[in-house]
Amino acid sequence: MKHISELTVQLSDLYEGLKNGTVEVKTAAEMNNTAGKIIHTQRVQLEYAALRKEEPDIAFMKTKAKPKAKEEV
Repeated sequence: MKHISELTVQLSDLYEGLKNGTVEVKTAAEMNNTAGKIIHTQRVQLEYAALRKEEPDIAFMKTKAKPKAKEEV
C-alpha cells in the first residue's frame, strides 16, 4: 500500500469480508486497528505542518488516480 486511496479500498474490502463472513472478526479488528494507526500518523504529520505553516510533503497522501475496487478490476 503506497497511497491513502489504496487504504480506503482495502478498508472497504475488509468491511465487505466481515459483512459476508469471509474475514474473521479478530482479523478485521487487528487490521482496522493498524489502519487507524496509519491514519493517525498521517494526521499528526498534517497537524505538525499546519502548526509550522508549512506545506506538508507526504508521499502517502499523494495520489493522481483513485485505485479501482477489487470487483471493478
